[in-house]
Amino acid sequence: MSWQTILFIIYQIIAITAILHVVMDNRQPAKTMAWAMVIYFVPVAGIIAYLLFGVNTRRERMISQRSMDQLTRRSLSGFAEQSDLQLPEAWHPVIDLFVNQSFSLPFNNNKVDILANGYEFFPALLRDIASARDHIHLDVYIFEDDALGRMLSDALIDRARQGVEVRVLYDDVGCWSVGRRFFEHLRVEGIEVEPFMPVRFPQFARKVNYRNHRKIIVIDGKVGYIGGMNLAMRYVKGRHGRGWRDTMLRVEGSGVYTLQRAFLIDWYFVDRTQLSDRKYYPSPSTIDHSPSTIDHSPSTIDHSPSTILQTVTSAPMAPYPEIMQGYVRIILSAKKYIYIQTPYFLPTDAVLFSLKTAAASGVDVRVMVPRKTDGWFVEWGSRSYLREVQEAGIQVLLYEPCFLHAKMLVCDDEVCTCGSTNIDFRSFLNNFEANTFIYGDDVALRMKQVFLNDAEHSVPLSSLPQRMKPAFFHRLAESLTRLLSPLL
Repeated sequence: MSWQTILFIIYQIIAITAILHVVMDNRQPAKTMAWAMVIYFVPVAGIIAYLLFGVNTRRERMISQRSMDQLTRRSLSGFAEQSDLQLPEAWHPVIDLFVNQSFSLPFNNNKVDILANGYEFFPALLRDIASARDHIHLDVYIFEDDALGRMLSDALIDRARQGVEVRVLYDDVGCWSVGRRFFEHLRVEGIEVEPFMPVRFPQFARKVNYRNHRKIIVIDGKVGYIGGMNLAMRYVKGRHGRGWRDTMLRVEGSGVYTLQRAFLIDWYFVDRTQLSDRKYYPSPSTIDHSPSTIDHSPSTIDHSPSTILQTVTSAPMAPYPEIMQGYVRIILSAKKYIYIQTPYFLPTDAVLFSLKTAAASGVDVRVMVPRKTDGWFVEWGSRSYLREVQEAGIQVLLYEPCFLHAKMLVCDDEVCTCGSTNIDFRSFLNNFEANTFIYGDDVALRMKQVFLNDAEHSVPLSSLPQRMKPAFFHRLAESLTRLLSPLL
């Protein structure tokens, strides 16, 4: 027997063992089949890809229940009872879902500003950083070493020199291109900096596929930000002179507690330091509910002091994908309309089915994605999905001016959500994500207007015959990349 034959037999045993491991993991059939095909039909590279990106860590307990209680229930126990909290009856099931799944409590008396581009977000953030007196907490996927990133780092250093506690949590994979000197400079200046799940051998395979994609900023426990923007110049000025279109929420009020809670859990996750001091949950000061100086259309809508919100996090080791569950519950509860913005559209079966069901029920369902994405593989993987939902009665809009990176949903002028979660397998099942869900017509109407403004700069997919009826080889490429969509 030749050595080539022996190597072939050994490889076949390894491949079959890997396929059995995939099958016995009892994950979604589509994902199981996709990994089995990659392992078998892509020799060597398929097994390596599975070890790096496919091994399931959902059942691992990366944070103890005792620590979770300390960081959530005990820390928030003083704020759980709100005498004037009146939850909207129509959305009780959604609110209860998040409370039961992850103890994500609803809070009222909030002011929420919608920041629809980098020119609105970064000046507001710099002003709030400059006003910090006790602590600044940043939890971001990317903190870029560019002109904007250095400006923000200088602002943080200035606060640290004034005695303000500054903590920065960044994703190790998201910041692979950022040199160590950038973060070391922050540390030298007294800022606590930690990477999220640093990817190092020999645990490379267990960590590389599960990333912290959240974008959360908390200042003094009184002001918070959440949304889709990283700390990078691309949101102000892109390759062609226009920055990426994205959305952040600026929150004042007791709802900041939910953002603080998310950060403190992530900080414990990486640093094993429990920050449960009451100072991180200060009593909300009187909030000015007058319209913001930031120009939002329509500007005639007043900020409501009764705005109720929940911040929900999801993680790959959680027993259920909470944010995906919330999306499905809202979509199936819609009576009039659902508008969604996402940079990537590779929906799970549950989300795809709920969108089709809503459209078939007469609900006005619209999905907006960028006409050009930042990755050809993901773009081609999404094309057949977009065509499928268009044919099911869902209006698909392609945003043209620049790359649309916003992640939002608004429904029936009553509920909306914004955060870091894309409509794709990775966000729903693999990443650590965070979204804020807001109840009430005040923010929902403003979020709806943001969508309608973007719609004026979009073209319907139905108007592009080359996309609706692609040539054979284009359709084949779309189908092949769709097969791998559960792995993207």
